[in-house]
Amino acid sequence: MYANILLSTDGSDVARKGVEHGIALAKALNARLTIITVTESLPVDYGSGHASGWIPTQEEVDGYNAACKARAGKVLDEARAMSKQIGTPAELLHVPNAHPTTAIIETAESRGCDLIVMASHGRRGLRKLFLGSQTSEVLMYGSIPVLVVPKPA
Repeated sequence: MYANILLSTDGSDVARKGVEHGIALAKALNARLTIITVTESLPVDYGSGHASGWIPTQEEVDGYNAACKARAGKVLDEARAMSKQIGTPAELLHVPNAHPTTAIIETAESRGCDLIVMASHGRRGLRKLFLGSQTSEVLMYGSIPVLVVPKPA
């Protein structure tokens, strides 16, 4: 049914459940599997009106990027270990300096994926509005089917 799955993770406990489910699904379907983690750019505040804003130095940008790369490495190392344990090979991908929703959708499209697997924190009401949800955005803006793995009970 699905031959090429993109599995998204941010390394959180909730995402870990999605990783387990996605790897097991890829194994059961004998599907190609790509596991992606996305890190966002360092936010810059150029200021407006009376505010002076904040523009990071090159050293701060380099430090932020190094920390993101290290964090992504840990997230993907954990996913690699889970993939090995379940017995399904996976390609691992870190997309730096990107908006997660955009990177997930663009990666799925460019790699010809026919399913995206993501976990959801299951936020509701105002918390969902204020905190947002990458899963909700991928569902809203993407055109590839999305399997949403709910947060563990």
